[in-house]
Amino acid sequence: MPPVRHIGVLLFDGVEELDAVGPWEVLAHWTQAYPRDGWSVSCLSADGRAVTAAKRLVIGAHHSLATAPPLAVLIHPGGPGARRLMNEPGHLDWVREQRAAVPLMASVCSGSLVYAAAGLLTGRPATTHWASLNQLSETDPTVITDVDARYVDDGDLVTSAGVSAGIDMALHLVDRFAGAERAGAVRREIQYEPPTH
Repeated sequence: MPPVRHIGVLLFDGVEELDAVGPWEVLAHWTQAYPRDGWSVSCLSADGRAVTAAKRLVIGAHHSLATAPPLAVLIHPGGPGARRLMNEPGHLDWVREQRAAVPLMASVCSGSLVYAAAGLLTGRPATTHWASLNQLSETDPTVITDVDARYVDDGDLVTSAGVSAGIDMALHLVDRFAGAERAGAVRREIQYEPPTH
C-alpha cells in the first residue's frame, strides 16, 4: 500500500472559521470514511497551539509548522488574520518555502491575498472573496482574476472564493484525488447541496 499523503489546513489567529472548518469537514469525512484512498488531513498552527478565530471560536491544532508531516497539499484559509499575515515577511517566506516543497497549494477566501503577496499567483488565474477581488488585483496586477468562479484550479494552485466556497473547493479536491463518484458520495454523506450558479 502506498504511503499516506497528507493535507494540512493552516490555522492562525483571526482565521475565518468556515474557511478552515468547511474544507476540514469535507476532507476529514473523506479521509476517515475512505482510508483506503490513502489520504489524511490535519490542522497546523505556528506553534501547535489553539488559535482564536475571527468570530472568537477557539480551534485546536494537531501540529506546529515544525512538527507537521510532509505535505502533499497545503490549504491557506482567509479572514482578518490573513490580511495581517500578507504583510508579515516571515510568513511570506514560509509560504514560499512551502511552494517549493508542497505539490499543491490551495487557498480559501482572502488566503489568496497571502499567496499573491508571496508572489505565488504572478500571471496565474485565481479568485477570492468578492469583496477582496480589487485588493487581489492591487496586490499583484498580473493575477488573472475570475470574478464568477467558486474555485479556480490551475494545476498546482487552487484558489476558492469566499467562506462557504471552500467546501466546493474541498469537494473538488476529493474529485481530483479520488474521482467524481467518491466526491459525490462525500457530498451526499455530509448532505451538502452546492450552489447551482
